[in-house]
Amino acid sequence: MSGGVDSSVAALLLQREGVPVAGLFMRNWNEDDTGDCRAEDDRRDAVAVCGRLGIPIHFRDFSHEYWAGVFEHFLAEYARGRTPNPDVLCNREIKFKHFLDAARDLGAQAIATGHYARIDRVGGHHRLLRARDRGKDQSYFLHQLGQAQLAATRFPLGELEKAEVRRIAAEAHLPTAAKKDSTGICFIGERDFRGFLARYLPAQPGEIRDPQDRLLGTHPGVFYFTLGQREGLQLGGVRGRAAAAWYVVGKDVARNVLYVDQGVDSPWLQSGMLWSEPAHWIADQPPDRAFECTAQTRYRQQDQACEVRVRDDGTLEIRFARAQRAVTPGQSVVLYAGEECLGGAVIAATDAPIERRLQGEAA
Repeated sequence: MSGGVDSSVAALLLQREGVPVAGLFMRNWNEDDTGDCRAEDDRRDAVAVCGRLGIPIHFRDFSHEYWAGVFEHFLAEYARGRTPNPDVLCNREIKFKHFLDAARDLGAQAIATGHYARIDRVGGHHRLLRARDRGKDQSYFLHQLGQAQLAATRFPLGELEKAEVRRIAAEAHLPTAAKKDSTGICFIGERDFRGFLARYLPAQPGEIRDPQDRLLGTHPGVFYFTLGQREGLQLGGVRGRAAAAWYVVGKDVARNVLYVDQGVDSPWLQSGMLWSEPAHWIADQPPDRAFECTAQTRYRQQDQACEVRVRDDGTLEIRFARAQRAVTPGQSVVLYAGEECLGGAVIAATDAPIERRLQGEAA
């Protein structure tokens, strides 16, 4: 029970099926007085929903596990100049590990969450499927789950549209029926992202240059920026250049240089291939050593046709049918065969122009 409308309706639907249900609220972050994570508000809402449903509620604090299993990795990735996805790691390390263990300690046979995804079983294996509501599908964030976790998990909202979930909550007079969906990373909340990160990764000012290596300005630190970003560059009119928006197209972490170019579809942002860290397969193994499928390199991206080659060390080489914009090391590439999520991996490198140049210089 997160204190949101989705987990509230998930509990209600299971209860209507006659399943014995209890709520488990987890705290993953020790708030300070500068944040807006609203964990205490969420806790009160979770208690109110469980009261409305007449089910017990339990509480667990996983803030230490979150710090060690998610947040330290988050900081280390940013320090390397990469852009991590803590939601993926949180699902693997916290929600479907420590949370699942805590539920079992309480006597539960399975856990249920408000995620928009589906699970089925074919040929002795559990499959992770996209949600019926493709606009809310969260399988991208769940691609690190394995057979044991899927076997012990229920996604009651997988067949529903978000509007229907809201309607069910309102008709049942659940206190969370009209509650706004949470967005962003909880431990950052409504704070300025750069200001939050600066508390852990102090500013290291450096140069902003264009792809031709012309100096354009300065930045507070390359790790505050990600590929494709336009906000926060503070580049006004540049003499001799058109009055168009600038976008981050590359990062040289060793020299602390941020590369930018004009145009949302700058050729400097395009890549046709990526290489990954060792992949995770939901079925425990890949479909083949080489195969065709579709991929997403960011959440809610349209399916992108690609060819996948699984290398001997378990890493992936992926070639896309058409060039991709702002494929970002540290993020996840998630693979699909139709509705089925096959698994995925963390992006390690791409053949984007600036990255190729830096790799050549390093060699």
